This record gives sequence, structure tokens and C-alpha cells, in this order.
Amino acid sequence: MDVPTGCGTALVTPFRQDGSLDEEALYALVQWQIDSGIDWLVACGTTAETPTLADDECMQVLRIVTEAAAGRVPVWAGCTHNATRQAVEKSKIAARVPGITAILSASPYYNKPTQQGQFEHFKAVAEAVELPVILYNIPSRTGVNLEPETALRLADAQQNIRGVKESSGHLAQITELVTRAPKGFRIYAGDDNMVLGVIGVGGAGLVSVASNEIPAQMAQMVRAALENDWAAARHLNRRYYPLIQANFLETSPGPVKAVLAMMGKIGEHYRLPMLPVTAGTRARLERLASELGLLAQCAERGADLRVS
Repeated sequence: MDVPTGCGTALVTPFRQDGSLDEEALYALVQWQIDSGIDWLVACGTTAETPTLADDECMQVLRIVTEAAAGRVPVWAGCTHNATRQAVEKSKIAARVPGITAILSASPYYNKPTQQGQFEHFKAVAEAVELPVILYNIPSRTGVNLEPETALRLADAQQNIRGVKESSGHLAQITELVTRAPKGFRIYAGDDNMVLGVIGVGGAGLVSVASNEIPAQMAQMVRAALENDWAAARHLNRRYYPLIQANFLETSPGPVKAVLAMMGKIGEHYRLPMLPVTAGTRARLERLASELGLLAQCAERGADLRVS
């Protein structure tokens, strides 16, 4: 099975005011994403507040997303754990959910394993499933960098390791990966603000946070860059870059969930240790969303939009 190019959304997880999963809002969010032209979806990734989800809730999210997608776009399952045995087990269970097309797995967090430790960890995950596995390098969250040499060794060792979501923030490292990667091995930008640079050096696309709010616009921008229509790609990047940056004024997914709530897409509810954004951040986000026309058609949802 091939892995896609383009723009995929790292979905938020909507909650109700009592902290339970908001299945209806998640289903509607998936429908809107697909109708807007997004190329694939990531469920239970970092943006989904996955560390606060119980295992059965993760499976519930995967089932809702795949059922809503109904085969129209690929769906990746985020399967990360800092214990290899649990990462393997999560991946095996997720791979059995109908409609899951790939496993996205980040480096073990907190443990700070060596490069060889990361190699053995990811190799074990890939050996446990037949689906494509996408490595996820995000040192700001995990505390360790997955170096290009290790990623390339993994691609050589396991045929179903098919790409890497690169959130190191280092274009030189990403360029090395692109330059040395075997045919068919995809390098995806993991940071919205770096996608044009990553595609410029040969990357395959983006796993996006901002596309939760602006799926059509992010998909158009990434598609334009992949088609070498750099004038269109730069125009869209200039227009939406302030929002892209504002999504990280505070820890993600706080800002993006705040904007989605302003748009009437979800209720603005979190699970500790995540909290609502501060008043200053909220005002800035509301101003940006209004200037971009994102609030023009938002529906009132009354009490369900109150911050938990």
C-alpha cells in the first residue's frame, strides 16, 4: 500500500463539557475536512490530546474517524508509547480497525533512548504490523532527535517503514533525509510554518495542525507547492501565516481548539493538564480568525461552547 502526498490533518479530539468524547462533533469535523479537500487524516496524534485518552477511547476515536471517512481518504492511527511493548500492542490493535491505512509512531518520550534504542523500538513496531509505518520525529515533545542515519537505517531494515513526519525544525536535517531517502520513502513536514521549505527540497507534503481550522486553504497551498505553482503557494502562505504561527502562542492544541470553538465546530473543552488559552491569546486568535473570515458563518451552539 502506497502512502499519500499532499496535506493531512492531525485531528483534534472534541470533548463535551463533562470531559467525555464528543462523538457527534468528531464525526462532523471529519466530514467537513473531507468535503474541504484534505488528503488524509491522522487520528490520535499529538494534536488529539492522546496522552489524556484511555486505550478504549483511542479505539473509539479511530472507529469514529474511519467510519466517517468511509474510505474516501486514508486514515493514520497515532500509536506512540515510551514503552516498546505498549507501542507494539497499540499498533497491533489499531491496525485491526477497518479503514486504518497506516501507523504513525513517535520516538519514545521521557526515556531519551539512544539512536540504537530508537532503531530497535521502531523496528519492533514495524515488525508487528503489515500496514505502512510512518516515523514521527518531534524532539520538542520526546526529548530525543531521530537522526537521518537512524531513519534511513530503519527504511532499509523494514520494508513497511514508508516515511517520516519531521518536526525537528531543522531544514538541513530534513534536506539530508530527502537527499538520501530511497525511492518511495516520504518525508513530511510536521510543522505548518516549514512546509514550503520542506516541499522545496523535495518533501512529500504536510501533516498539519492549521488544517483543523482551514483545511481547504492548507490543502490548496500544499498542492500548489507540490505542483510547482510557487506563486499561489506563497500567496496562501502569506495570508494564513499569522494564524499558523498563532496556533502555537500557547501549547498546542489549546489555540487551535479555541479557534474551532469560535467557528462553531467543537466545544472548547480540554482535559487536564491542558487548559483554555489565556484572555490575551484568545483576543489575538479571535481577531485573526475574524480578519480571515473564519467567523462569518459560525453557528451559535449556546452552552456547549462554554469553556470547561
